Amino acid sequence: MIKTLAKSIREYKKPSILSPIFVSIEVILECLMPLVIVWFMDALETSKTSSELMNCILVYGGSLIGMAILSLATGMLSGRFAARASAGFAKNLRKDMYYAIQNYSFANIDRFSTSSLVTRQTTDVTNVQMAYMMIIRVAIRCPFMLIFSLVMSFTVNVTISWVFLALVPVLAAVLVIVIFKTHPIFERVFHKYDNMNRSVREDIKGIRVVKSFVREDFEKKKFKAASEDVCKDFTLAERIMAINGPVMQFCIWLAFLLIFLLAAIITGQAMEANNVSGAVTGGDLTALIMYASQILSSVMQLSMVLVMVIIARTSAERIVAVLKEKSSIVSPENAVTEVKDGDIVFDNVSFKYSKDAEKFALSGVNLHIKSGQTIGILGGTGASKSTLVNLIPRLYDTTEGAVYVGGVNVKDYDLEALRNKVAMVLQKNVLFSGTIKDNLRWGKEDATDDEMRRVCRLACADDFIQAFPDKYDTYIEQGGTNVSGGQKQRLCIARALLKDPKVLILDDSTSAVDTKTDAMIRKSFREEIPNVTKIIIAQRVSSVQDADQIIVMDGGRIDAIGTHEELLASNEIYQEVYYQQNKIGNPSAAAEGGESHE
Repeated sequence: MIKTLAKSIREYKKPSILSPIFVSIEVILECLMPLVIVWFMDALETSKTSSELMNCILVYGGSLIGMAILSLATGMLSGRFAARASAGFAKNLRKDMYYAIQNYSFANIDRFSTSSLVTRQTTDVTNVQMAYMMIIRVAIRCPFMLIFSLVMSFTVNVTISWVFLALVPVLAAVLVIVIFKTHPIFERVFHKYDNMNRSVREDIKGIRVVKSFVREDFEKKKFKAASEDVCKDFTLAERIMAINGPVMQFCIWLAFLLIFLLAAIITGQAMEANNVSGAVTGGDLTALIMYASQILSSVMQLSMVLVMVIIARTSAERIVAVLKEKSSIVSPENAVTEVKDGDIVFDNVSFKYSKDAEKFALSGVNLHIKSGQTIGILGGTGASKSTLVNLIPRLYDTTEGAVYVGGVNVKDYDLEALRNKVAMVLQKNVLFSGTIKDNLRWGKEDATDDEMRRVCRLACADDFIQAFPDKYDTYIEQGGTNVSGGQKQRLCIARALLKDPKVLILDDSTSAVDTKTDAMIRKSFREEIPNVTKIIIAQRVSSVQDADQIIVMDGGRIDAIGTHEELLASNEIYQEVYYQQNKIGNPSAAAEGGESHE
């Protein structure tokens, strides 16, 4: 895990190294200052003249001021480098995660929820950023301070210094208990964060539905329950971690008490033995109290770091899971970079979304679509129509069998080359915030105005675009909320046409378009792009009845293939759909060319 995360430090290695170096200098200076104070106080006691006293003040006082200023400077530099390193590390982490997600296949994306990925990019990265800053600064400072202060305290008085060694294991034991108790709680918390974010995302995305069904109170209750669930676990974890503070304070005051007690005992024994040199001086006592404060405060700070690391550990594991997830679909070595034509072959194809799935979504599909043909696909909900076409641009890989485009197995193509020539308008049409031109240029970055107008005319979108005051410079709101469903679909079709594809797949992409406009779009396709293979998934028979071949799907299998007339005469599923949509009461009469009656 650490090795994976460390790859994101990159250009911030230098500040990551400089921060601990300056922290070390700061610690050394802070540990030397109590010793200088001891010398200062001893020198004051032995000074006999005013000149000796002034000289002592100037030498030791000046040294202390200089050390304090230098300690302040190194501390500030350490903080600056730590902030720069942690912020840069977080930036790289977010970038690496985002790039990794962009390379995911649909199968990879299916393993993570959208809300979970958002939480990992935001809350989890922030936790790791804070932990990293604490590690390269405080986590370096605390052990150094602990070790140096212990060493320096033994140089002052060995007997009293054993107090510190006795108390440190007690504090360490408390920390270990806290770590083991809180880690599983934080693991639960972040899963609950995902649920809470999912609730927020669903509510905001579907706010129009929520308001139209007057479900605001229900959504509030749902969010409140998710929020309170997070709060409950966080409170439990914080309650356990709160033990740290009182234990630390108890140990600090106990240390002070023991220092004074032992100092009094040692001094009393020295006085009884007339051994003045063996007594604990005021300077020694001052130094020991300062070292006690440094030792125990460093342990306290270390406990805070460990708490942050506990929280960050769970976040780090979730981030690493995203970074280590390798795309299940990649371009092969020596990949084919040119798609010859739009000829498509399904060779005994079966597919399921998960290896553990009991049932295949597609079973035993054999199909040949000739280049330039117009193919309609019809079937009920759950018939796996979208699943079938998703295999053509290799959005998913087949479980069994193979798919060929232009005579080449899709697994042998360079992904970018294949998907540039297999344009797909998905079931859920998505427009991005920006102008109409910006959205269209997703199909071709350097598209000219004439090229955009041409494809928009083919998609019957030019007329309504020209009606906007800003025409092609009209701003599209996030999600395309300021255009109708039909307009959104036509813009998405135009965007796909800009790719100049060999295969055009419309996955129920004219469902919000009226039948007249739908017919005009199909007519323009026949006349303007006859060499492009067109696959149209639709719920309306009228959208596919003039296709060269119509595929009827049922339960993940191809039930029948034929023209409109052939299927109307022989296929029950097609007949049922046709009769229902045309409100025909006498199927036999319809098959013989009889009139329909409303």
